[in-house]
Amino acid sequence: MSTTHPHDKPVKIPGPDHPITIERHPSRIVVKAGGKLVADTRKALTLREARYPAVIYVPREDVDMTLLERTDDATYCPYKGDCAYFSIPSAGERGVNAVWTYEQPYAAVAPIREHLAFYPDRIDAIEELPADAISG
Repeated sequence: MSTTHPHDKPVKIPGPDHPITIERHPSRIVVKAGGKLVADTRKALTLREARYPAVIYVPREDVDMTLLERTDDATYCPYKGDCAYFSIPSAGERGVNAVWTYEQPYAAVAPIREHLAFYPDRIDAIEELPADAISG
């Protein structure tokens, strides 16, 4: 049985036993890694899934993609779909697979398409600033 064909993978729909919500994040989000500004956005999303910690997703357009390097790693979530990873070379070993994205997310989580998330322990900081904070 092939595990690479989408129809061979279980697909689950969020519900009362495994709720998933996605909301616009009210703050400005700044992500730093390897001493560099990786992302700066006022359009982040917060995804809350079951009992897992909330995850901030940053629009790809607000991420400096020149600082990221696509890896061959991939995982699968039956609620969200296939997940791809990026490393942040300037962050060294710590930055390996520090970033993930669902490029073709399932319909229930469609808003996270074209968004990236960061493992907090693999970057310098994810800062939440007032939405009206000036860049600098």
